[in-house]
Amino acid sequence: MQFIDHVEVHVKAGDGGKGCVSFRREKFIPKGGPDGGDGGRGGHIIFRATRNINTLLDIKYRRQYRAEKGQPGMGKDMHGRNGKDLVIPVPVGTLIRDSDSGEVLCDLTRDGQEYIAARGGRGGVGNAHFKSATRQAPRFAQPGEPGEERTLTLELKLLADVGLIGLPNAGKSTLISALSSARPRIADYPFTTLVPALGVVKYGDFKSFVIADIPGLTEGAHRGAGLGFQFLRHVERTSILLHLVDISEMAEGEPVGNFEKINRELELYSPELIKKPQAVAATKLDIKGDGRRLDSLARYCKDKHYDFFPVCAVTGEGLKELVIYLGEKVEEYKSRQQTA
Repeated sequence: MQFIDHVEVHVKAGDGGKGCVSFRREKFIPKGGPDGGDGGRGGHIIFRATRNINTLLDIKYRRQYRAEKGQPGMGKDMHGRNGKDLVIPVPVGTLIRDSDSGEVLCDLTRDGQEYIAARGGRGGVGNAHFKSATRQAPRFAQPGEPGEERTLTLELKLLADVGLIGLPNAGKSTLISALSSARPRIADYPFTTLVPALGVVKYGDFKSFVIADIPGLTEGAHRGAGLGFQFLRHVERTSILLHLVDISEMAEGEPVGNFEKINRELELYSPELIKKPQAVAATKLDIKGDGRRLDSLARYCKDKHYDFFPVCAVTGEGLKELVIYLGEKVEEYKSRQQTA
């Protein structure tokens, strides 16, 4: 299935129904007075977060949304029916912005959370409301108010505890498939992963955390190079970043240089990203060669105070220690969030 995480839509809430001009006319009551009912409220446009979908694909192909209008009032003081609200399901993690101002209107981070993006217009009141001692036969009523209309930008940011980052072909897909039941595409060439993948990693007694495989970044990603910055937004919500560095003898570039290259892209995209807790995993340990590349990266991480884990997703070496470490870090982060 195609992964869509950014889309623009136009929404129009329902107009309110107009009030009714009517007079009571029954046998033996020739001048019963005004009895025009009120118009109904127009339907709202509501976005509702759900875990049942994980992409904005459906919305991409329907850019216009209109809610139902309120029904007009009728005689005998009968009020018009309210227009039906239009509920639009979106994935949990959807950010809603006003396209014109760029203002963030809502961040739907919980399953079932709702946001009224456009309110339906109020229904007009009928002529029965305007009756008074000096105006006993009003021949006018209010029209319904128009519903709100606006253009919105929807952005999906995956809700993951741990974000896997690194150059293309650093071993992110292999690692996430070894730690969870996620099965991203794996091949021996760059950019095999074209969409983010989520996996649930279990550890300890009935504990788990969510890990996200962010498609390969490259130099210039903040400007749109490679897969561009389209997936950088998905690392903004994570508790910790796990930077994967290929230390195999066949990898291009020096491990330390490759590590710093990606971190520069994170900082250029958002200075807040580089402040996130970050650990380093040296991947492809089974083909490390003479170990020179592994040693240089280990020394660098020690000097810069990065937690360092040599791992091999194929053989499982180092994975147990890595999972326990990540689980503890996620728990620490959530504990701080609750007490903040």
